[in-house]
Amino acid sequence: MKNKRNALNGPDLSADGSILIKPAKNMKKVIYALLVVVSGLLFANCESKDETSKKPSPKLLSAAQMKAKLKWEVTPDGVKYKKWEASPAGKKVHADAAKISEHISAFTNMETVVTSLSLPPGSRLGFGVMARIDGIEYIVNFEADKSQLEQLRSLEVNDKIIIRSHNVSFAPKYSYPIISGDYVERDRKVIFKRVPRKDGC
Repeated sequence: MKNKRNALNGPDLSADGSILIKPAKNMKKVIYALLVVVSGLLFANCESKDETSKKPSPKLLSAAQMKAKLKWEVTPDGVKYKKWEASPAGKKVHADAAKISEHISAFTNMETVVTSLSLPPGSRLGFGVMARIDGIEYIVNFEADKSQLEQLRSLEVNDKIIIRSHNVSFAPKYSYPIISGDYVERDRKVIFKRVPRKDGC
C-alpha cells in the first residue's frame, strides 16, 4: 500500500501536474490577449459609429414637401428664383454658403470680422451687420430681443468676433448668403445668445 501511495505521490505525478499547470498559464495569456484584441475592435467600432452619427445626414423632403416645392417652382416667384439660382450671381451665393456649411451643421465657431454696420439698401432683415469669414462677405442678421440689442449695437467695424449659427439662407434680392446669428462672442465674452422661441425653435 505504501508503495502504491508513494507511486501516486511520486515524481511522476508532480511532473504531470507541472505539465497541466503550464498550459493553464498559457491559456490565461491567450485568453487575455484575445480579450484585449476583441475589446480594441469593439472600441474602434464604437468610435467609427460615433463619427458617422456625428456627420449630418442629408434631409430628405417628404412627399408633401416635394409636391409643394414643385408647385412653387412654376409660380412667378419660383421661376424667378430658379433663374437666379442658375445665374452666375446665384451660383456664387450658393458656393459661398457651401463654404461654411460644416460650421452651420456642427454649430461650431466661425472667426468673423465686422465690415459694415448697415445691411445692403432695401434690406428687410431686421437688425444685422455685414461680416467677413475667410475673405467672403456675409449678411449676419439677429433675431434679438430689445434687451439684447444694446450689446449688439456696441459692435464696430473691424471688430473680430466669434459667431455660431444653425442656419444660412439666400434670396435673389441679396448678393450675399444670410447667416442667422445665434451666438456672438467678442474678446472672449458672450454678447449675444439667441433666445429659443416658445415652440422650441
